[in-house]
Amino acid sequence: MSDFDDSRPIDVTAVGGPGTGNGHGSGNGHDGTPADPRANRPIRKDERIVSERGLYIESWLPERRSRRKPLYLLHGELGGSWLWHRFLGYFAPRGWEGHALNLRGHYWSETADFAEIDMTTYIEDTLAGAELMPRPPIVIGHGMGGLLAMRLAQAKPISALVLISPALPAQLLEPPPAHMVRLLPQRYQRELLGWDGPIDALQRANPDLTSDDVMRIQHMLGAESGAARRQMLEGVEVEREELADVPRLVIGGGLDQSFPDADSHRLAEWLNADYISFSDMSHYGLVTGENTAGRVTDALRSFIESHRL
Repeated sequence: MSDFDDSRPIDVTAVGGPGTGNGHGSGNGHDGTPADPRANRPIRKDERIVSERGLYIESWLPERRSRRKPLYLLHGELGGSWLWHRFLGYFAPRGWEGHALNLRGHYWSETADFAEIDMTTYIEDTLAGAELMPRPPIVIGHGMGGLLAMRLAQAKPISALVLISPALPAQLLEPPPAHMVRLLPQRYQRELLGWDGPIDALQRANPDLTSDDVMRIQHMLGAESGAARRQMLEGVEVEREELADVPRLVIGGGLDQSFPDADSHRLAEWLNADYISFSDMSHYGLVTGENTAGRVTDALRSFIESHRL
């Protein structure tokens, strides 16, 4: 297991709400309309293991089989499948099975020496996990996971590409300051991303997150490869002409200090993708915020349903 193993049981009724804003499966939607009754359908939880690479994929499945395209969710720096619990809990009762990959050395995957890991390792992890998808998936990447999603879309059949506050490919990057790259350690943790401060200070910097959100994120952030971050900052090539010809969506957050909204918009134009901006959301608020993630999942579901996926 990786450095942060959260063994607490997951309450699927508390993380997969239909858009109530607080993540619960009853009450009204964001616009005051009655909640979607499908949100209360039972969920089965499963796992997939890529044993030769030590990878754990957390899967949340509808009670009954569905013909909908599966979701394949890719986390970013210091993350893990824990990042996607609100997405998994939202989509499974509505008929979409969700499979959240844990990269090498992250969350429930096996521990690893981060000095020996780089972006190539993570790209290979992503491709290996995709082999276990039952059908070409809807690939969803967050932050660094967005780069992995794009590289997957170059190499494997997929059904759609969704990038949430993604890292930019090399073609759109400005050269990083030399000291930013030179001073990177082989292995880093939340301190490097500014997530080691007091809870109240972090909440002021991320006002869309509740104090519970902030405490959970701070607790769950693990460790990361300095080489992978260095390559991400210097630029990972994405061959736009080789990307799968599928529906594409980029989602940005106006409060994102890690991957700015303007960069997400620029990437959407480069990819000829649909674009949605949530001006009041931070990097983590887009995917795991108690009061915010429901709006993102609602928008994502609209996109998926509009393409009959």
